[in-house]
Amino acid sequence: MTLQPLLDAPAATIIHFVTVVPAFFLGTWLLFLSTKGSRYHRLAGKAYLTLMGVTAFAAIFIRSFAGWSVSVGPLKLGLIHLFILLTFHGIWRTLGAIRQGDIAAHQASMRGMYFGALIIAGLLAFAPGRIMYRMFFA
Repeated sequence: MTLQPLLDAPAATIIHFVTVVPAFFLGTWLLFLSTKGSRYHRLAGKAYLTLMGVTAFAAIFIRSFAGWSVSVGPLKLGLIHLFILLTFHGIWRTLGAIRQGDIAAHQASMRGMYFGALIIAGLLAFAPGRIMYRMFFA
């Protein structure tokens, strides 16, 4: 394993990495190990949503290198950038559900964001040519 591909990456990629890694571990704890509704769960949940918001925002500025992409000014967005919308929608839905006291919707939204934006998008980050692939397999 080498960190050099990450260290050579643009600032947006580094910010994305340093926020998504703790978000993954915090999200795992929140979903599977924490006492739901406890003071620590609520505090960690706020930190998790903040990390996910920063992660998604930073991802906007990561240029796509895929064959199919759309240029919007200086941005070059690919299909993986759709996870940004999933993340922002998940944050919005989670906050709305918890404010309304809809625990089932809150749980569903958090699971969707965790498995969609962290697990699925995370696995895609290990595709050949991507930085995570180069860090671990090249």
